[in-house]
Amino acid sequence: MTRSRRFNRILWVLLVILLAIAKPVDAADKKSGNTAPTSPATATQRLGTSEGWTAYAYKEKSGQVCYLAGEPQKSEPKEAKRKIPRAMVTHRQDEKVANVVSFAAGLPLKEGSDASVDIGGTKFDLFTKGDSAWARTADLDKTIVEAMAKGKQAVVKGIPQKGQSVTDTYSLAGFSQALAMIDKACSIKR
Repeated sequence: MTRSRRFNRILWVLLVILLAIAKPVDAADKKSGNTAPTSPATATQRLGTSEGWTAYAYKEKSGQVCYLAGEPQKSEPKEAKRKIPRAMVTHRQDEKVANVVSFAAGLPLKEGSDASVDIGGTKFDLFTKGDSAWARTADLDKTIVEAMAKGKQAVVKGIPQKGQSVTDTYSLAGFSQALAMIDKACSIKR
């Protein structure tokens, strides 16, 4: 699959994911790790929550899709007007696609600009499209996911179309547990 075709397919999945996780989650559900489907219309099932990360799965025509999503602990500048940023990792079981990393900034990023994620002092460069940042290769996706599973925090920096740079700091506590949930649901071996 070409990189642009893969990217377009991932953008579509990202839209579906954002719509699925936009539903407010009851605080009691967060603590209990409730696995009830979040919406009958999308048939998205919440697999569980660990710390600030939630794992989901759903089926579409092309097969099982599993993903995890988390929100940053801190976003700067505080006065920036934007939607809630999110970090995600997606597996598409039947397409044999795994570990697709994306960071949604919550506002449009400057066209042609790069973003970066720093995990434990190791910086990874990302390309941007719309409001999201992506790894350039499947190997880089896998390397970033492995670093996130072992790390304590991830700091994502991007340049918006307007205004100063934005920085989102994600705690990685619970990330590896949420990753294990989507790995199991999509039969990914580590």
